[in-house]
Amino acid sequence: METLIELKSLYTDLICSKTGKIYDKNQLQTYSDLNKPLIAQYDLLQGVDRDLLQDRPRTMWRYREVLPIENDKNIVSLGEGMTPVFSLQEVAKKLGLDHLYLKDEAYNPTGSFKARGLSMAISKAKELGVKKCVIPTAGNAGGAMSAYCAKAGLEAYVFMPVATPEVFRKECEYFGAKVTLVNGSIRDCAMEIAKVREPDWFDISTLKEPFRLEGKKTMGYEIAEQFGWELPDVIIYPTGGGTGLIGIWKAFDEMERLGWIGSKRPRMVAVQTEACYPIVKAFQENKSIAEPFQDPEETIANGLRVPAAFGDELILQALYESHGTAVAVSEQAMLDGLRELAQTEGMLISPEGAAVWAACKKLVEKKWIQPWEEVVLLNTGSVYKYMENL
Repeated sequence: METLIELKSLYTDLICSKTGKIYDKNQLQTYSDLNKPLIAQYDLLQGVDRDLLQDRPRTMWRYREVLPIENDKNIVSLGEGMTPVFSLQEVAKKLGLDHLYLKDEAYNPTGSFKARGLSMAISKAKELGVKKCVIPTAGNAGGAMSAYCAKAGLEAYVFMPVATPEVFRKECEYFGAKVTLVNGSIRDCAMEIAKVREPDWFDISTLKEPFRLEGKKTMGYEIAEQFGWELPDVIIYPTGGGTGLIGIWKAFDEMERLGWIGSKRPRMVAVQTEACYPIVKAFQENKSIAEPFQDPEETIANGLRVPAAFGDELILQALYESHGTAVAVSEQAMLDGLRELAQTEGMLISPEGAAVWAACKKLVEKKWIQPWEEVVLLNTGSVYKYMENL
């Protein structure tokens, strides 16, 4: 079994993403006075030699210095991170692309990228003395929080939409979480939590605490490392709450300041479903904030049914800064894409991952992606939890 290495975190502060105001990192924090996400900062001038990574465990904790846990005894890990990257040679040929890759987050514990964020958030909650955690979820985040709370010895309370596939509810219950089903979307779950919340519950909602972002950003570190410290031209990402997209963009900035990569950046693409597309709508209208999406429809991609992303400004900022774009795809395009990758590449991916593939095809057709460009798709979870939807 791999052991974690005793290394010092370079974590210094929490700052408001809007104003830069500093918040006490030693106190339990949620979000800023302006109702904006708090962002962890690091003393990157101290530097870290990237060659040191060679002998480290192949988990997200290999980037220990740029993660916010200050004492290793508080790390709650199930081996998350360093998920594989696959070359999609057959479908790339069909599209006329030279370099098409898929980073498959289904290889994480609990079967999705949510393991990264929840490993970090629960580790930090434990470090700051939290005993009970609560989360609104479309599915995967609830399972991940339940697993890490079980490992950490914390109580878990999960609120999920009634329409969520039963496997997600059962998963949480097996980990010992108390599950409440709510009519509506993840937004309705958050509103229900606000009504019934106990004083000692700590809310682990997307970006309403600062540390899920820090776990998710490790996808960016891994992409850089797996591509030999030369970033690809395009990264296409399924966007509900958008923490992963924000985190990947944050990771690139940190790595440049560490001297690990140069200034080249990929164009970031946010993918949503036509059932719920607040970020796409805001991007198309060139806005800096996304209005809450009214009456989202049911979708096979539970993780994309997020009517209002708390980090909307940060998502849109990453798209604009990277000269990226935002794409909405239909339910049929997701189903077709899922079958196509399964039957051509032998890879059965989540509906969210299939949405990314459908968006990639759209962007190639529009010539927004050129044949010679290096393109990375993100599959965020295991399809096997979605079989009830399909």
